[in-house]
Amino acid sequence: MPQIINGQAVAGLRRAAGRPGLILALILALMSASAWAERIKDLASVQGVRNNQLVGYGLVFGLDGTGDQTTQTPFTQQSIINMLAQLGTTLATTQSLQLKNVAAVMVTASLPPFARIGQQIDVTVSSMGNAKSLRGGTLVMTPLKGADGQIYAQAQGSLLVGGAGASGAGSKVAINHLSAGRVIGGATVEREVPTALGQGPFIHYEMATTDFGTTQRVVDVINREMGPGTAQAVDGRVVRVVAPEENDRRVAFLGRLENLDVLPAKSVAKVIINPRTGSVVMNQTVTIESCAVAHGNLSVVVNTEQKVSQPNPLAGGQTVTTTQSEIDIKQGGGSLLQLKAGVKLSDVVKAINALGAGPQDLLSILQSMKAAGALRADLEII
Repeated sequence: MPQIINGQAVAGLRRAAGRPGLILALILALMSASAWAERIKDLASVQGVRNNQLVGYGLVFGLDGTGDQTTQTPFTQQSIINMLAQLGTTLATTQSLQLKNVAAVMVTASLPPFARIGQQIDVTVSSMGNAKSLRGGTLVMTPLKGADGQIYAQAQGSLLVGGAGASGAGSKVAINHLSAGRVIGGATVEREVPTALGQGPFIHYEMATTDFGTTQRVVDVINREMGPGTAQAVDGRVVRVVAPEENDRRVAFLGRLENLDVLPAKSVAKVIINPRTGSVVMNQTVTIESCAVAHGNLSVVVNTEQKVSQPNPLAGGQTVTTTQSEIDIKQGGGSLLQLKAGVKLSDVVKAINALGAGPQDLLSILQSMKAAGALRADLEII
């Protein structure tokens, strides 16, 4: 923990000598603060040190009849003809291929920073045609390109698909997703991406989120531990740090700096709502003011039945079909419930659960509470 916190705690313990209750409270406060401290490497990253996305188009062979239907995926057929031509086998472009053990795929990978030639990286292989499964397939040599169109890696290897499936007589059973898989260490780096570790005597740290309070605390901790004037806040997200210019000293300096503990500022109260799935997520700082909420469900059920009227055989009448409908309207409980002001997330959850609201109803309740000024949080709909 930062020294200022320890110093304040020690000073408080000295003033509280002879008062066991106050000493215990200070010790618990110090333990609580230590539990919430985070390393700088968990709050920020070095500017310019980043991953680079790679993508490529390839073919997967060795499928057990679960590949693309080449008559419906002409790009798969054309790719096979082009590949065979490069290997010395020429086929007529008009020749129809009926191959069920080949699938056209997109191959993606993430090139980590400081990757060197010959390093192995994992790749993800995803079907782009109508293949039923990629299980048991082998990806043939596929060049992976970056945003600049240059080839940075070559991918090849056996796919690992985390699922299983079977079909027959019109029935099909599948476990997990069979149209995508991974090749562990399946790509070899062929080109390096130069990564500059800072600009001259400075290194810039980018905070994960824009928070002026947390950014200032990071600056204070760095200046206290590494020397006054070492860090300076550029804005609410970027911190400029003076670092040694020699590579070995700079690496050691960053290794020490990124493991410093910082107590983040209190996060912004936020409620994330996904109306498509009905999920609601609230962070720890969400609170509510005293308010009254009435919630009830109105359901209308219409039941229609077809009834047949059959006349007596000697009556000379005709069979008549009649329709009878029953309409049932139910009004759910809509009693008025008073919610007291809560200072903890658990209090908010208990208060909302007392209404008996489901996920979809909860969306409307939270929006109404926000409009009434009773919900002290930002609503974000994704």
